[in-house]
Amino acid sequence: MRIQQAGTIALGPGKVALLEAVKEHGSISAAARSMNMSYRRAWLLMDELNRSLKSPATVAEHGGQSGGGCALTSVGEEIIRLYRGIETQAYAACADDISALTRLIKR
Repeated sequence: MRIQQAGTIALGPGKVALLEAVKEHGSISAAARSMNMSYRRAWLLMDELNRSLKSPATVAEHGGQSGGGCALTSVGEEIIRLYRGIETQAYAACADDISALTRLIKR
């Protein structure tokens, strides 16, 4: 599922996966590395997401020996929860059709 806003993808599977990686790794750079993505690409995706929201999904953490990091806000946590819940419900509702499509794929 993708949600578009003004011609750009405001929210989709890639941005949700990146939010999950930021949550797991505590920084955009570590999240990007875990996804084999450049830091610049990850930063641009998070910036695009945050600009499309009423309140940001991430917040920069400053200081410390490692120079800070990035954490999810309650909005970021809610996005992951809602998005994954929608996926689960959609999969359950479409299980028969997904199975039929899968049978059409060459093995």
